[in-house]
Amino acid sequence: MPRTRSSLCTMGFLQPDLPQIDIEEWSKGTRSEKIRPMAKHWAEVGFGTPVVMHLFYVGKILLYILFAWLLAVPTTRGLAFTDVMSWYAEPIVFEKVVLYTMLFEVIGLGCGFGPLNNRFNPPMGSILYWLRPDTIRLPPWPRRVPATKGTARTLVDVALYGLFLLVTFLTLFADGTGPVPGLATHVGLIPTWRIVLILVLLGVLGLRDKVIFLAARGEVYASLAVTFLFGADMVVAAKLVFLVIWIGAATSKLNKHFPFVMSTMMSNNPLFRPRFIKRAFFEKFPEDLRPGRLSRVFAHVSTFVEMCVPIALFVAHGGWWTAVPAAIMVLFHLGILTAIPMGVPLEWNVFMIFGVLSLFVGHAHAGLTDLKHPVAVGIFIAFIASIVIAGNLFPRKISFLPGMRYYAGNWDTTLWCIKPSADKKIAHNIVSIASMPAAQLEKVYGKERAQIPMYLGYAFRAMNTHGRALFTLAHRAMAGENEDDYVLTDGERICSTAIGWNFGDGHMHNEQLIAAMQQRCRFAPGEVRVVLLDAQPIHKQTQTYRLVDAATGEFERGIVKVSDMVTRQPWADDVPVQVLSDAAEEPVEPEAPQA
Repeated sequence: MPRTRSSLCTMGFLQPDLPQIDIEEWSKGTRSEKIRPMAKHWAEVGFGTPVVMHLFYVGKILLYILFAWLLAVPTTRGLAFTDVMSWYAEPIVFEKVVLYTMLFEVIGLGCGFGPLNNRFNPPMGSILYWLRPDTIRLPPWPRRVPATKGTARTLVDVALYGLFLLVTFLTLFADGTGPVPGLATHVGLIPTWRIVLILVLLGVLGLRDKVIFLAARGEVYASLAVTFLFGADMVVAAKLVFLVIWIGAATSKLNKHFPFVMSTMMSNNPLFRPRFIKRAFFEKFPEDLRPGRLSRVFAHVSTFVEMCVPIALFVAHGGWWTAVPAAIMVLFHLGILTAIPMGVPLEWNVFMIFGVLSLFVGHAHAGLTDLKHPVAVGIFIAFIASIVIAGNLFPRKISFLPGMRYYAGNWDTTLWCIKPSADKKIAHNIVSIASMPAAQLEKVYGKERAQIPMYLGYAFRAMNTHGRALFTLAHRAMAGENEDDYVLTDGERICSTAIGWNFGDGHMHNEQLIAAMQQRCRFAPGEVRVVLLDAQPIHKQTQTYRLVDAATGEFERGIVKVSDMVTRQPWADDVPVQVLSDAAEEPVEPEAPQA
């Protein structure tokens, strides 16, 4: 029966625009065959998110801005609430916006929030997990840092997290220290001891649980908080941090993956409604869904902008020389913001726009020659830049967040193959708030139709280059077992359920999480098989993979070539694999859970 205009409008505004398929016939196909119509739908519609959901996120952004205003201006003596031009460049306002945004993120209201990140009920984890004992925590160096072993959250962890939230919130009400001539401010800065306390608490929390540090977006907000310790050099140091973020992110996009990110993101862009526009981002819709010329142009231009325009912005000292690059960077972040990308890092882009205006426009004349302590600032900037470099050279060692590999299409990823018996063990033994992803989808869509958004999720992963490798390797991971006995679940979704936060970082759902879950669930051999695919080092054209059985450990590792992934279609699961070791050659014991 044809759909009426009214039903189409309702479907687009209030209901998701899902693929119209014969579920019974579609269900008979192989995984590759079932992904194909989903990939086609993604290419011309995206996830099919209803307009009302996008409006929900717009409202959330507006609330973020309103509360930033309320907690940065009226709380500071000497600032007029409505006189924006008098305080938008005040250093203390920038400080408070940084701390407020870090608090916003670490509570769980920012990245990874809500239905666009497959969080339905509740729409967030974070604070609901990290104020609860016995939830899973993942220390970064449990064998090297004393008093960090174990994967169970204790009352000490809960108290530390609560104290961090309280101290950061109270700091937002602090008055300035008084005139700082070097910053041309009569209001002054937040007292140094408060910033030190926040950084120490976040550092201790991060050593106990790396997830909290990452969720606080420590690579951005903690780095900027460190610049507050430089006093009169704060503004220039903060500008340099922004440069590291932009140039680091642009450098990581110098790969073959990024055009795939661009075509996938533009397909899901709520502003690009006509389907013919979305189809133009592909080579030859619907037969060839590799990125087309338009995607490549967008990718190259945006990389150039992010790499070069910030340098022009930094060296400019007012007038049109500042106004033009500042406008370009504002438009750059608005472009990301209005695309409402998966993972929804929306407030971060709003913050970056504020930083352009507050630092680079409001303090256009501040430059390197104004530094009072150039050596100290230089050492700090060199330190965070070295982390970015190391993160691109050794992505398995460093998260894509401190490595600043933002939206490069080059992330550590995992795919979990889970039997129903293991699913029950997870539900029974893991202390969590949210149910497993499949269960959440079934509550929203019903058991039968839940397969459609699940496979749309597969299509999203497959539209990115690494998806081709993940679904190829899934066959190898389930070798010797009946594949129909497994449900394939993106590692991010497992991460969301098990530890309360996820944002595209495979470092949070690698062997460490597998061991923590095995310790609690005691999976039988074959119940949970995991594909782990490392990101591509910037100087190589290969990606390393590992296949792990939760009960018996790693049983295969090898490499896949980037060139083999970028030449295949999203539904391909035949990427050539080079096996480096397997269980028959080199038995590998599972990593012992940290006590």
